[in-house]
Amino acid sequence: MSESNALLIIDMQRDFLEAHGYIAASGVDVGVQRTIIPNVRRLLEAARAAGIRVIHTREGHRPDLSDLPATKARRAARAGAAIGSSGPLGRLLVHGEPGHSIINELEPLPGETVIDKPGFGAFYATDLEHVLRVARIEALTIAGVTTDICVHSTLREAVDRGFDCVTVRDACAAAELTIHAAMLACIEGEGGILGRVRSTEEVVAGWREFGAGSSFPRQMDDHG
Repeated sequence: MSESNALLIIDMQRDFLEAHGYIAASGVDVGVQRTIIPNVRRLLEAARAAGIRVIHTREGHRPDLSDLPATKARRAARAGAAIGSSGPLGRLLVHGEPGHSIINELEPLPGETVIDKPGFGAFYATDLEHVLRVARIEALTIAGVTTDICVHSTLREAVDRGFDCVTVRDACAAAELTIHAAMLACIEGEGGILGRVRSTEEVVAGWREFGAGSSFPRQMDDHG
C-alpha cells in the first residue's frame, strides 16, 4: 500500500444521502448530492486497485449527545432536524444508528480506516492527523459531501497542516449547484491557494499513469 497518498471520502452517510435522513429532514433535496455516488464509487475502486489508502469519515454524535455543542444543536433544531431526534433511519446523526452508517454502495472494506467526527472538519476532535502521519501520507484526494461545509472545512484543515490536496469536482456535491461552483472557485483562487481541483477521470487516469506516489498531483500539473 502507498505510504504517500490517501483517498479521503467525506460523510457519504445515509443521513446525508437518503430521503429520510438528517439532511432531508432539514428540508433539503438530497437528489443533487446523490448524483456523485457513481463517481465516488469509481474513485474508491480505483484507489483500492492502485493500493492507495482509503479513509472514510462519518459525522455524528455520541448517544448521550455529550459531544454536541449547544450552538450546533440549536441550529439543527431550527432547521427541523434536531440532532438525536427519532426518524425513519433512527436517531438523527447519532453513532450506531442506521442513518449514521455509510451508504451500501461505498461500504468500507475490513481494514479501511473510518474516522468518526463530531464536527464539520475531519481533523477536529479526531485522530485523523495522527493516522496520516503514522502512515507517512503527504497527499490527500478529497471527495464527498458537502462541498461547502464538511469537504471545505476538512480541506482547509488539511492545507494548514501541510498536506498536498486535490478536490475532485464531480465527486463532491452541495445542496445547490451555485454554492458548489463557488466553493471550487475559492479552492482554485490565488493560484490554487487551497490545492487543485480535478475531475474523477483526471484523478483515475493520474493514478494509472503515475501510481500512488505523493508526487502524483505535481506530476499531473507538469503534464497538463
